[in-house]
Amino acid sequence: MTTDVRITPLDAWIAGKMGTAGGRVTREQINCYQLIRLNETISRARSLSPFYRKHLAGMGLNGLTRLEQIAEYPLTTAADVTAHALQMVCVSQSQINRVVTLNTSGTSGNPKRIYFSPFDQELTIDFFQCGMSTLVGPGDKALILLPGERPGSVGDLLLQALLRLGVLPTYYGLVENVPKAVLRMCQVKANCLVGVPVQVLAMARYWEKWGGSEWAPRCALLSTDHIPAAITRELKRIWNCEVYEHYGMTEMGLGGGLECAAHEGCHMREADLYFEIVDPVSAQPLPDGEYGEVVFTTLTRQGMPLIRYRTGDISRFIVNQCQCGSILRRLERVRSRKDGTVCFGEGWEFTIADLDEVLFALPEVTNFTAEVNYGEITKLKLVIVVLADGQPPDQPFALSALRQLPAIQAAEQAGKLMVEVEFVRNLTLSPAKRSIRVTGLAREGVGSAV
Repeated sequence: MTTDVRITPLDAWIAGKMGTAGGRVTREQINCYQLIRLNETISRARSLSPFYRKHLAGMGLNGLTRLEQIAEYPLTTAADVTAHALQMVCVSQSQINRVVTLNTSGTSGNPKRIYFSPFDQELTIDFFQCGMSTLVGPGDKALILLPGERPGSVGDLLLQALLRLGVLPTYYGLVENVPKAVLRMCQVKANCLVGVPVQVLAMARYWEKWGGSEWAPRCALLSTDHIPAAITRELKRIWNCEVYEHYGMTEMGLGGGLECAAHEGCHMREADLYFEIVDPVSAQPLPDGEYGEVVFTTLTRQGMPLIRYRTGDISRFIVNQCQCGSILRRLERVRSRKDGTVCFGEGWEFTIADLDEVLFALPEVTNFTAEVNYGEITKLKLVIVVLADGQPPDQPFALSALRQLPAIQAAEQAGKLMVEVEFVRNLTLSPAKRSIRVTGLAREGVGSAV
C-alpha cells in the first residue's frame, strides 16, 4: 500500500462517531455499528412513521442479526416518497425546519418532498466539514457555486461547514452569467470551486478563451449531476487543478460520498448511511464488484428516515482497497440512471453519460441537450452549446465524434438512425440534471430501457 496518498479524513470521522480509541476502525467494527443503527432506524420508523408501520408490517419484530438480512425488507421508492412523504416523518411538524421540494417526471408530475430536522441538517454540516478538509484548510478561499439563498440549502450548509474549517468561503450561487462568475473567482482569489460540472466547465473554457489570468483555482469539487471524465480532464488541462467528485442526492441528506486524493471512487458516508447494490430488475442484492442500482438506508436521521431507498443510479462497489489505505466502502462513478438508457434495437443502446464523454471532449462545448424521437427511422437531435463568440466545431467533426459510440455508428449504418446536430451560443446554464428527452412511440426492442 502506497503511503504518499493521504488517507481520507472520513476514516477518522467515522471512528469519532463510533467512539473508537486511536482514530482508526476495522471493517468489522463498522459493520457492527451499522447493524446497531439499522435496528434502531427500523424500530423508530415502525413506532413513529405511519407509512413504515404499514410498509414493514410483514417483517418480524426481532430485528436484524446480520447486515445481509436487510435485503429481506421491502424497498422504498421515489413513488412512495411522492405519495406518502408526510407519513414517513417521525417528528412533529414543529421539529421540521427544512422542506426540500423535488420536481419529478412522469404522468402525475407530483413533486417529492424531503423533510429535515435541525439535527439532520447538523449531520450534513458535519459531513461537509469533514469531507471538505480533503480539499481545503484554514486560510484557503472557496467559491460556492451552488444554491444557497435560503437557510438550510446546500450552499448555506456548505458555507457553515467551511467556516468551521477556518476556510474563507464566498457564496456566489448557480452560474447564470459565466463572465461574471469568472471575474468573481479571480477577485476573491478562490483556491477551490464547488459547483455543477457543466457550469464549472463553462467557466474554465471562458477563462481559457480570453487568455486566462494570473489566478486559477487549485482544486474543484463537482457535484449535483453526473460527472463526466471528459469534464474532469478538461478542468485539469485548462487550470492544472485537482478535481474531486462528490456523490449525493437530497434524499441522502445531500452528502453520500467523496473522493480522496487517490481519485479511485467515492468513500461512502458510512456513519450516517448504509449502502447496497441490487439488481435493477429483480431487486436482489449483488456482490461487490457487480453493477446494479444503488440503494441506501439512513442510519442517524431523525426527521424523515428512509429504509432501502432506490436511487435509480447504476454503479458498483470497488473491490480492491484504496491507495489511501481507507477501509470504507467505495462507489465507482455512477454509470447511468436505471431509466436513462436509450435503445435502438439489435442491442444498440447508449446513455447521457456516453454522450458526455464524446461531446465534452470537443473544443468550446459547454453543454448540450439530446432528444430521441422514435419512428420507422429514429431521430437523435443534439443542440450543442458553445461559448458566446466561440467557434463551434464543424458538423462533420461533431458527427465523427458521435460515431465513436458503437450504438450510434451501428444504427446509422443500418439505416435505423438519423442524427441532427445544431450549435447555439448561450451562456445561460440550467442547473437541472441533464437527461435524454424521449418522444415518439417505442417498439419492441426499441425505446428507453427500464
